[in-house]
Amino acid sequence: MNISLRLLIGYFLIIGLAAWFVLNIFAEEVKPGVRQAMEETLVDTAHLLAEIAAENISSGKLDTHYFESAFQRYQVREPHGDIWGFKKDTLDIRVYMTDSHGIVIYDSAGNAAGQDYSKWNDVYLTLRGGYGVRSTRRDPKDSRSMVMYVAAPIIHQGQIAGVLTVAKPVLSVQPFIDRSHQRVERAGWWLMGGALVIGLLFTWWLTRSIGQLRRYARDVSQGKKTRLPKLGSGELAELGHALAEMREKLDGREYVENYVHHLVHEMKSPITALIGSAELLDENLPQKERSTFTANIQEQSGRLKNMLDKLLALAKVEHRDTLGDTECINLHELAGRVIADHQTHAHQRHINCQNYIAHDAEITGEAFLLRQALSNLLDNALDFSPEKSSISLSLETDTDKHTLIIRNPGPEIPEYALPRIFERFYSLARPESQLKSTGLGLPFVREVAILHGGEAKLGNHPDGGVEARLILPLNK
Repeated sequence: MNISLRLLIGYFLIIGLAAWFVLNIFAEEVKPGVRQAMEETLVDTAHLLAEIAAENISSGKLDTHYFESAFQRYQVREPHGDIWGFKKDTLDIRVYMTDSHGIVIYDSAGNAAGQDYSKWNDVYLTLRGGYGVRSTRRDPKDSRSMVMYVAAPIIHQGQIAGVLTVAKPVLSVQPFIDRSHQRVERAGWWLMGGALVIGLLFTWWLTRSIGQLRRYARDVSQGKKTRLPKLGSGELAELGHALAEMREKLDGREYVENYVHHLVHEMKSPITALIGSAELLDENLPQKERSTFTANIQEQSGRLKNMLDKLLALAKVEHRDTLGDTECINLHELAGRVIADHQTHAHQRHINCQNYIAHDAEITGEAFLLRQALSNLLDNALDFSPEKSSISLSLETDTDKHTLIIRNPGPEIPEYALPRIFERFYSLARPESQLKSTGLGLPFVREVAILHGGEAKLGNHPDGGVEARLILPLNK
C-alpha cells in the first residue's frame, strides 16, 4: 500500500469518525430537545389552566362545567396550521382534573372520571407540592405511543384544592424529530462526501507531487536530461530544489572526473606526436623531412584544437536542461544550408548530397544546435562514404514526430561498435585515411536530440550502408 493511499484512508477515517461522533451526538440530542421544548410549553399551559380552574371553585369544590363546555368547543376547532412545512388540522391536548385526594373529577377524553390517579406521578408529586410530570405509553409494546403528562396545582385560599394535568402525545411532535434527524443525517452524508472529495483532491495533489519528484529522481539516476517539475511552494518544492542542487553538484563532480580522464587519454597520442616532431626538428634534417614533421605538427595541433572546440560545445549542451530561443525551422532549408557548408568537402571527394526533405516540413527548436547536429551527421557520412557516391537526406513524418534521415553507402558499422557509437571519445577509423575523429560529434548529436525531447540513432541499413536518424517531436 503506497503512502498516498495510506494518507487517504487515515484522513478519511479521522474525518469519518469525527463526523460520526459529532452527528450521532447531535442526532441523539434532537429527540430529547424537542421533548424538552414540548414539556416546557405544557408546564406553561398547565399552570394557566390551573388558574382558570381555580376561578370555578364554589363551596370549596371544583366546578368542571366550564371546562367541559370549553373543551368541547376546543376539540371541534380546525387550526389549519402550517408549522415549518407540516400541516396541523387537529388539536391533541388532553386535560384532566382531580380533587385533593387524587380522584379524577373531569377528563376531556371522557374515560377516566371517578378513577383514582393519586398514585400517578403527576398527581402524586403535585399534591405534595412537587413538580408533577410523567411519561406513559398508551401501548406498552409501542415506544411511539408515549404520552407526556405535566400537572399543576389548583390553589384555593392558599391550599391545594386539586390537580390539573395537561397531556400531549409525543407522536404529535415526532414529524419534527424525524425531519430534524433526516436533515442531520443528510448533512452527515454531505459532510462525509465533502471530506472524501477533499481527501481525494489532497491525495491526488500529494500523489502527483511525489510522483513527479520520484520520476525526476529516477530520470536523474538513469542519466536522463530532465527538468525539475513545478511544485509550487512549500516543503515539497524545497525538497525538489534540494534534489536539483544535489544533482548539479554530483553531476558536476562526475562530469569533471570523466572529462579529465577521457581528455588526458585522448590527448596523449597527439601530444606525444607533437613532442617527437619538435625534438626531431631540433636536429639538422633535410628539408623534405623537416617539411614532413612540420606538417605532422600542424596536423596534430589542428586535431587538438578540433577536439577542444568540440569538447567545449558538447560540455555546453550537456549542462543545459532547457532550450534557449526557439523558433519555427524549415527543415528543407536547414538541410540545404548544412549541405552548402560541406560543399567543398563533398566536391573534393566527388560525393553528391541530395536533399529529399519536403519544402513545407517545419519544426520548432533551436536552429543553431540543430544545424550543428545535422552538420556532424553529414560530416561523418562524408568521411565514411566512398568517392563518387551519393548521400541522401530525407524525412519521415508521423503524427507526433519528424525523423531526419541521413543515409550513406559506406561500410557497415561493426557489431561490436554499435552499442558504443554514442560514447564520448569513441570513434572508428575512416576507411581511406584510417584516422579516427575526436569521438565527440555523435555524443553532441545525441545531446541536442535529447534537449529537444527526441533521440538519435545510428545503424546499418538493410540494403547496405549506414543510416543516421535524428528524431524530433512535433510538440516541441
